[in-house]
Amino acid sequence: MTTTVLIADDQSLQRLGLRMLLEGTDGVTPVGEASQGAEAVRLAAELRPDVVLMDVRMPGMDGLEATRQIVATGGRTRVLIVTTFDLDEYAYEGLRAGASGFLLKDARPEELIAGIQAVATGDAVVAPSLTRRLLDAYAHRVLAPDPSGADDPRLNELSDREREVLVAIGNGWANTEIAEQLYLSESTVKKHVGRVLAKIGARDRIQAVIVAYDAGLVSSKH
Repeated sequence: MTTTVLIADDQSLQRLGLRMLLEGTDGVTPVGEASQGAEAVRLAAELRPDVVLMDVRMPGMDGLEATRQIVATGGRTRVLIVTTFDLDEYAYEGLRAGASGFLLKDARPEELIAGIQAVATGDAVVAPSLTRRLLDAYAHRVLAPDPSGADDPRLNELSDREREVLVAIGNGWANTEIAEQLYLSESTVKKHVGRVLAKIGARDRIQAVIVAYDAGLVSSKH
């Protein structure tokens, strides 16, 4: 099965390099390029790619707003933010806008391809432990936990066990750690995680972390 990719970057050389990489990779096909955010939104609607590689800084509509608009359509297209710095606050705002993860522009080719494939299959690119560290770095700017989050409507359908799993996800635990801490098999944890994502309307694990922060289930400091 081929994963289709739209490249959204205002640097022509960057787009060229990405296109050459994708064209040389089995199972991945570039279907378009955009140099501006508005163009990325238009092409995403027209081409319906599996993944958009979205640069944050672009002329006119930036990558954050473009991400927000693409995700808001409710289509199958997922957005992978690319950024220059690993502690770039804009990347976290991109996650809040609905991106499924982010990578550095200097990521190794195999990392980029693996990231695209992971996002295309509904997974998150950023590892859970790294998710916690990165969100902590900008939680005071990007996230605004609400102490009254216990009444968050997104949590109403969760069982007590599923709420425990969401808290664990929010704290950056991998499935193996959740299994150990809650005395569950890893296969059972995977099922719980899947149900949690479905019930809270999270596209992937990163979005679940954000929901946990928003609902006040976890905070930026231990």
